[in-house]
Amino acid sequence: MFAATTLTAQQPATKEQGARLATASKAIDRANLDTACAACTDFYTFANGGWLKRSTIPAAYPEWSAFFELHDKNEAVVHDVIEAGAKETRDGKAARGSNTYKVGAYYDACMDTVAIETLGTKPIQAAAARIAAINSADALPMALAALEKSNGLAPFGLGVGPDLKNSNRLITSATQGGLSLPEKSYYVSADTSMKKLRDALVAHAANMFKLYGESDAEAKAHAQTVLDIETKFAQASMDRVTMRNPNLLYHLMTVAQFDSLTPHIKWESFLAAQGASKITEINVAQPDFFKAFDALLVSIPLDDWKTLLRWRLLNYSAGALPKQFADENFAFQRLFTGQRERVPRWKSCTSNTMGVLGEAVGQEYVKRTFTPAAKARAKGIVDNMVSVLRDQIGQLDWMSDSTKKQALVKLDAFTRKIGYPDKWRDYSKLEVARGEYYGNLRRATDWARAINWAKLDKPVDKTEWQLTPDQVNAYYNPIWNEIVFPAGILQPPFFDPNADDAVNYGAMGAVIGHEMSHGFDDQGRRFDAQGNLRDWWTKEDADKYNTQAQRVVDQFNAYTIVDSTTHVNGKLTLGENIGDLGGLKIAYVAMEKAMKAKGRQPSIDGFTPEQRFFLGWAQVWRTLQRDEAAKAQVNTNPHAPAKWRVNGPLSNMPEFAKAWGCKDGDTMVRPEALRARIW
Repeated sequence: MFAATTLTAQQPATKEQGARLATASKAIDRANLDTACAACTDFYTFANGGWLKRSTIPAAYPEWSAFFELHDKNEAVVHDVIEAGAKETRDGKAARGSNTYKVGAYYDACMDTVAIETLGTKPIQAAAARIAAINSADALPMALAALEKSNGLAPFGLGVGPDLKNSNRLITSATQGGLSLPEKSYYVSADTSMKKLRDALVAHAANMFKLYGESDAEAKAHAQTVLDIETKFAQASMDRVTMRNPNLLYHLMTVAQFDSLTPHIKWESFLAAQGASKITEINVAQPDFFKAFDALLVSIPLDDWKTLLRWRLLNYSAGALPKQFADENFAFQRLFTGQRERVPRWKSCTSNTMGVLGEAVGQEYVKRTFTPAAKARAKGIVDNMVSVLRDQIGQLDWMSDSTKKQALVKLDAFTRKIGYPDKWRDYSKLEVARGEYYGNLRRATDWARAINWAKLDKPVDKTEWQLTPDQVNAYYNPIWNEIVFPAGILQPPFFDPNADDAVNYGAMGAVIGHEMSHGFDDQGRRFDAQGNLRDWWTKEDADKYNTQAQRVVDQFNAYTIVDSTTHVNGKLTLGENIGDLGGLKIAYVAMEKAMKAKGRQPSIDGFTPEQRFFLGWAQVWRTLQRDEAAKAQVNTNPHAPAKWRVNGPLSNMPEFAKAWGCKDGDTMVRPEALRARIW
């Protein structure tokens, strides 16, 4: 059994309350619990052990979780919308050029495997010919420019985004790239497992070259060349932890200065080839990478460069080529996911269609799933959470009044986006043709690129969303100082209009608080109320904050996943862990505030509101994950594994210990001297 304490005497439920409680009780499923595990020892297992024991990971998935369950539910609605559009398109009922026609034609072209097999590698022949025609090192930079425009093959990124120090203007940015493995460490680590993955990349690249017609000997040699060049890129790259500091990613320079950094590339010409003109300034996020890249332009033999570009073409295009290419690509990717088989074609085509036409489909998704009443209740929770965070900041004993004042200005400036955009994306200039999947993919990329470059010298449109309405996700954008919650996550088990406030605050409320806390995490706190990269903290307050943040780093560094040697990266996951800790604290206080206004809720299924709050948080993180996916996560993902997103922050909270009757010395009670206190 589990230890529990009743915080206050419970009053008998009224008839009206009884009806609500009957509905609300479904929000926490007792069958998910494992009461043989003490709540104060391992709350994640206590809350989810029953579900973990009876659940299995579908063969085509890297993991199975509440997120994936809701994703599949949302996907079924989205697929129904897309299929309806496809049927209208097939039947000739959808007007050519309409969103319905484009959705249907894009999806059907993806599903048309016969046409894809018939075309073979013809869709990439033009790019392959451009690569073969490069005849000198001097011609390489502009050949790269042309191949970047046509197929996205340059081993770095170029695009338009907000100026980190002036969020009301858009500038060009250049970022490092060129890696086929997930991150720098995969190339430079001496760890045996990383060496095996490098060997696997060589074997995979060789297989792809052979499928494209090369001999075994040629393919193996070329695959080794790919690894050798990408290793040089990796050695010059900035690692993910370093990139968490936005100040280290801001190097604004003139185009002439960028030319001086990379004397073998004339950036005005390169950018003009992408459709960009009259660019005077550019933010070079990683100057050391570009300096090294420029040297590699002349030190790497031209034939090796052409080998790399052929690989990038095959690797980029694999998913839209015949099945043998897609199968080989999947066989390699599963080393990082553990998937046993590919997802059904309709699922991948649904995802691909949403990636291009997501807001066109999202309009109908919202009509079917997200009522005005649900939006109003979600908005009420968000508003209450903002009010609570304002109070919490005002009460902080470690933060000075001057920093508090700036923090409150930033909080009050939060833009709150809930459910779906006020203005839907315009797809009128996107061309989609039936039976041309690769062609549609390229046209969609060209369309998106043209939109991006056209933003230069235009007013910043802060109404845009970075997620489609169906997605089970949320985000904080520090440059626009906004918190965003799509309709897709405002569904059970995260948000249930029929559930009690305790569960909703523990689940969705904590997610909302998490995103709000990102405004003040190790990255977000560096941006001011207008979204500009500016240090608005006193040195004393920053030092106090960093001391507490280091406690979070140390705490999560000690956690392991899969085995005793695979540790969570406390620095990489710091922002998300601060978000969880802050989000839970804010949401808990917001729940108490709501109960004061509405009256204390009775216990449900034997659990007090306080206990249901923590169960609400824990149960949305129930996850089964394949070992391969778990290891890839700790190497590349800024989020900690699910178990530690529950036990980690809760062990810092006296409120949790009180709710469940935990005592000093229990595993779920972090020692006072080590406990992080930020909010």
